[in-house]
Amino acid sequence: MKASALILLVVVSSLLRFGLVRSGGEQPLERIAIHKATVAFHDSAYIKASPVVLGLKGQSREWVSLEYSHPSPSSDDWIGVFSPANFSSSICEPESGREESPLLCTSPVKFQYANYTNGYYQATGHGSLKLQLINQREDFSFALFSGGITNPKLIAVSNTIAFAYPKAPVYPRLAQGKAWNEMSVTWTSGYNIDEAEPLVEWGQKGGDQTRSPAGTLTFGHNSMCGSPARTVGWRDPGFIHTSFLKELWPNAKYTYKLGHRLFNGSYVWSRSYIFKASPYPGQDSLQQIVIFGDLGKAEIDGSNEYNNFQPGSLNTTYRLIKDLNNIDMVLHIGDICYANGYISQWDQFTAQVEPIASRVPYMIGSGNHERDFPGSGSFYENNDSGGECGVLAETMFYVPAENRANFWYSTDYGMFRFCIADTEHDWRPGTEQYKFIEHCLSTVDRQKQPWLIFLAHRVLGYSSSQFYAEEGSFEEPMGRESLQELWQKYKVDIALYGHVHNYERTCPAYQNACMQKASNHYTGPFVATTHVVVGGGGASLADYTPYHAQWSHFRDHDFGFVKLTGFNHTSLLFEYKKSSDGKVYDHFTITRDYRDILACSFDSCPRTTLAT
Repeated sequence: MKASALILLVVVSSLLRFGLVRSGGEQPLERIAIHKATVAFHDSAYIKASPVVLGLKGQSREWVSLEYSHPSPSSDDWIGVFSPANFSSSICEPESGREESPLLCTSPVKFQYANYTNGYYQATGHGSLKLQLINQREDFSFALFSGGITNPKLIAVSNTIAFAYPKAPVYPRLAQGKAWNEMSVTWTSGYNIDEAEPLVEWGQKGGDQTRSPAGTLTFGHNSMCGSPARTVGWRDPGFIHTSFLKELWPNAKYTYKLGHRLFNGSYVWSRSYIFKASPYPGQDSLQQIVIFGDLGKAEIDGSNEYNNFQPGSLNTTYRLIKDLNNIDMVLHIGDICYANGYISQWDQFTAQVEPIASRVPYMIGSGNHERDFPGSGSFYENNDSGGECGVLAETMFYVPAENRANFWYSTDYGMFRFCIADTEHDWRPGTEQYKFIEHCLSTVDRQKQPWLIFLAHRVLGYSSSQFYAEEGSFEEPMGRESLQELWQKYKVDIALYGHVHNYERTCPAYQNACMQKASNHYTGPFVATTHVVVGGGGASLADYTPYHAQWSHFRDHDFGFVKLTGFNHTSLLFEYKKSSDGKVYDHFTITRDYRDILACSFDSCPRTTLAT
């Protein structure tokens, strides 16, 4: 018996240490062996790009036309987009242990095959292509390669093109502040504090405007934990600015614009944006929250991504933009953009979600593809972050955590209390995070905020994913075992997770059993927490095990997201929508009053003693 227990402990410890449970999400740029590139220039080969100047009217994204020719074309010829335009090894820092630098030591920011939409390319050697570029603070050039992406041979390099205002403030992302009446605004620019002072001009719509200063952060090679973030994936991130707009009126609409005051007295401004301030905690009003995990980024021009990434990521983004008037906040619970150490992709992602994040708070959680790396202090010592070790997520987005290196925090929105855990750090009893989780759950006033929601990236509850089932756990090892007493004691309505790229809803479950039959409507006293996997934001889908657990009620192998609608203090609507059409495929309602929350639920009543 003791020997069996010891073996089990060793297996669980190994799973926790090395993170054998991991979600898919290969970064397409990983496939390019750019350090193996050789020169094979051909006199009659060329590639031309136009227009030469982009964003003359202040646009932060533009389409570029390419014309190219190769006298010996093949189906695996491809075009890399490089920024900065000078992508020779002279721009790279030397690596220890390497005797001589490679010809190329920096990855393209995106790529596409030369025969994409050009069926005649292989026969004629001539092709054309349209690609979308975003303002990433540097100029661009385009390179034509033969030999495929595993043995690249540089055939021709284009002219240089650039945005007219490369340092301009771009890609604002809102987030809830530490106080309910505070909104943070984070953006990216090319201006350091020795060049310009960052600020936000803002005020109620149609009213007087005020100006608030912003702080500035950046990071360098040495902040990265390893390759590719420190090597071929490195790209200067620019400067990330955050300002706090305080003492907002509940539900009031505000306009804002990003600015930089140059030291000659002139200003550089972004266009104007609008947002609605949060409701007062406990306010009885219509409140609509969208939740998903594992979105990833994709390219509207078809470059970079595999086909199984593109439809989901872009469709989810499109659906949220289309329904934005009916969304108050977004919670993206980990695996943000799958940059995996290719830092240029964070710009691409913030550009993709800008129409959403500039209008409503876009709150993120930490996932394995943001944080995990050997020797970095992450709970799982795998390579999923590609050497980022959390730095990009912690810098590019604001969250109201006490310490953003520990990515757990709470946020209140009207009738909702959200407790967001960080599964890339230890959550087990006795840890700092466990204490945070209990504090977050125990301090909510359920008379004011009846809807208590727990969120985490990895599945700490229940999942029928094939990779969890193979371990025999149907969860992250020691997940629900560590936390189910807290969920039950504090009557957590719903727990939602990412990491598994599909959708699954359980019955109200406790200790692996249904405490109540799964339904589309729950009423009366709380019985147990409903667990939901909603990791189908956009990354390649994960399969289920053939075994159907009794606690598993509804499963969908597709891309989608969850929407919570709080109508008032007694009525909550849960909807699962597919990204492909925006229609509801699973739903339930909870109807409950304050007395129902106070009532004893299974195994959470005060213990009877002789005194009673």
